Amino acid sequence: MIIAAAQFTPVPGDIEANAARMAALLTEAAERGAGLVLFSELALTHYDRHLIAADPAGLTVTEDDARLTPIREACRRTGVAAVVNAAGRTGGDGDRPAISSFVLGPDGTLLTRYDKIHLFEGEGEGEGANEGESESALFAPGTADGRFTLGGIRFALATCFDNSFPEVPARAAADGCRVYLASSFHDSAQRVAQYGQLAREHGLHVLLANGTGTGHSGPGCGLSGVWLPSGERVAAAAEWTVPVPGDGAELVLSDVRDLITLMADPAVAAIPVRECGEPLVDVRTAAPELLVAELRDDERGAYAQLREGVLKRLLAAQRALPDGLRLKIVEGYRPLELQRRYFEEYVDELRALHPDRDAGHLHQAASRYVSPPGIAPHSAGGAVDLTLVTTEGEDVDMGTPINASPEESNGACYTGAPDLSPAARTHRRVLNAALDSAGLVNYPTEWWHWSYGDRYWALATGADHALYGPKEWDGPEEWDGR
Repeated sequence: MIIAAAQFTPVPGDIEANAARMAALLTEAAERGAGLVLFSELALTHYDRHLIAADPAGLTVTEDDARLTPIREACRRTGVAAVVNAAGRTGGDGDRPAISSFVLGPDGTLLTRYDKIHLFEGEGEGEGANEGESESALFAPGTADGRFTLGGIRFALATCFDNSFPEVPARAAADGCRVYLASSFHDSAQRVAQYGQLAREHGLHVLLANGTGTGHSGPGCGLSGVWLPSGERVAAAAEWTVPVPGDGAELVLSDVRDLITLMADPAVAAIPVRECGEPLVDVRTAAPELLVAELRDDERGAYAQLREGVLKRLLAAQRALPDGLRLKIVEGYRPLELQRRYFEEYVDELRALHPDRDAGHLHQAASRYVSPPGIAPHSAGGAVDLTLVTTEGEDVDMGTPINASPEESNGACYTGAPDLSPAARTHRRVLNAALDSAGLVNYPTEWWHWSYGDRYWALATGADHALYGPKEWDGPEEWDGR
């Protein structure tokens, strides 16, 4: 996945104009392959507390505010998630708002909301010099950490002054977050440089969206950027010193595909299984409206078997597709013995390519493409490899053939890979939207692999247990379609 920080100078107090600008930046980021865009602190109104204090009803929002519609529609149209920071309402009319990050998913719905925990009190950056003008005089502090998972990556949220407290990134790292998203309004390069130390001390990949323009207590300095867990800064936007033509908009992008939680991650194996007992059913007879490819070396048809719950969701996904497209199922259930053979063969292939790597590294790398047998979703009947075709059954451009390995495709097999053709990007977005809406989850190293009820699904959705464990198959069972 590519993630981006958007740096621009908002129009003070004009939510409609700023929402439209954010929507345009989302579209631009999508064209550059991004799957998530982060905006700076109070970017929806500009960082000006006087304006918000003077009109709290007009300049505060909830996640369903109609003025956010352009952003939600841009998310849906592009398949890109957005982290929008704004003055968020917290309750009744008399309650103080919060400084809130609304995380809108690729479908435009709310993934999570984070309210800034640490508010400024004294003099300095972002703080009013006069009594009663501090952040805490206008805003209410949040009480819970911000977390969400997208594209197989666990993200943490923090806002400006939060980052001055080491326990905030420490909790993020302890919670298994790989990427730390900071929406801020800093006034100096020295403050921005501190993110390198934060990244290094806590082993986090840090993305900063910093404000520009003259705010409540001075100018935001820009310099939005990216830091690796080593502390190295690898990308930066321009420093803002004086007004520039337009809004000085820039996108700072970072590739975080190597931070995806893989099947070999201990967190996946740690998910308990409470087998629900659903049978495997033959898709070809139970749901003839779904197109199933022929697998000529599997005469018994194990590949066409899926759990009932998966099949129901595939039927819902197909109904959600636009006219002219349908799903084509390539492989569902995979016997454990076959899964073990595939995994071992791929490990051997990687060993030949990388003879200097130890067994642990090879095991991890192999799980990008073939699941370790002990937790394999295919062997539980919970996973399906599929693609899109026309209603006449003709293949459409998906960027790579189905089952292209990372080596064969140069990484283009990753769902969020950059540098895809416009047609392939559109088709992947259509496929993702239909399957997401039906409750399946994608394995982000393979655009074609989707599952429900298995351990990876449980980890991705936050379920406390998996529904399906390894399954033996003795032959097709009848399904009544309920």
